[in-house]
Amino acid sequence: MSQVKYTEEKILKPIKGFVPLFLIIVFILASIGLMILGGILIDEYDSYVLGGVSLVLGILLCIASSISFAGLKVINPNEAMVLSLFGKYIGTIYENGFWYVNPFASAIYPQAKIAEAKNARLQAYAGKKSQAEVSASEAAIASAKKVSTKVCTFVNGNQKVNDKLGNPVEVSAIVIWKVVNATKAVLNVDYYKEYLSNQTDSTIRNVARLYPYDIIDDEDDEKDEINEKTLRGSATIIAEEMKKELASKVEDAGIEIVEVRLNQIAYAPEIAAAMLQRQQAIAVIAARKKIVEGAVTMVEMALDKLKEDDVVDLDEERKAQMVSNLLVVLCSSKEANPILNAGSIY
Repeated sequence: MSQVKYTEEKILKPIKGFVPLFLIIVFILASIGLMILGGILIDEYDSYVLGGVSLVLGILLCIASSISFAGLKVINPNEAMVLSLFGKYIGTIYENGFWYVNPFASAIYPQAKIAEAKNARLQAYAGKKSQAEVSASEAAIASAKKVSTKVCTFVNGNQKVNDKLGNPVEVSAIVIWKVVNATKAVLNVDYYKEYLSNQTDSTIRNVARLYPYDIIDDEDDEKDEINEKTLRGSATIIAEEMKKELASKVEDAGIEIVEVRLNQIAYAPEIAAAMLQRQQAIAVIAARKKIVEGAVTMVEMALDKLKEDDVVDLDEERKAQMVSNLLVVLCSSKEANPILNAGSIY
């Protein structure tokens, strides 16, 4: 596959447009004067030669002045314009202001963007929209010739991905980005915004499938649970990995990735209810485990304290009965009802 061309950017430093604008206006007025003079010479003095020459010069000067108007360019802050001359890339203007360039130089811009703007204009006319909406469509076409270098936000749709454990999850991300090389953005890819969207979807799929949504382990391996990265518990770290991978993919399009944030992470609807029940069951088991461990510790403390203080001397059978009663009281999910023994325990 051939290497992408036109990646070396040339920064244009055009001349200010105010003097050329003044000269163009002067030339237009001069052309009008020449045409009027030519008409007077022919009509009143029958000087067809001088009158004809004056008319021709006036018409040519008017045409040249009109063509020169095309060289006037306005660059707003945080905008760039990529220029070509008869199909050859000649440079990019980044500095905002009013400039004058070769009038035959044309701005290069993504075809998809201008097509979108034209479609908006056709819809405005067909739908009998207001004049303001039509004017907005025209402005969209004009602005499509420039590349915005502002910081932008892109939110991709939910992507259904199988995580590391094979569970279908839905993931979406917010990408904060900006164009840092307008030449690459326009010349290396067809439409840089669409290119960013496709690469974002691909990056989310590639990274999300490497991690489980969450650790749901029935075994007692808490150390592994702590060290294992998950989509739900390590969103910041995984988002940073997505940023690095996405940045490498869109570098050829002249785009810088400022930040990536995971917007939504959830199980797919078809398994969400089942996974919720599983999580609840594991939570109940873990809670019961803690309760039993605590109850056993308390029973051990009680027996040791009774033996240490020589409060009562219990044989093994009575100890077993006491342990059973204490465990019932401590581990029961309901309040225990005490039974008083009025007689001897033996």
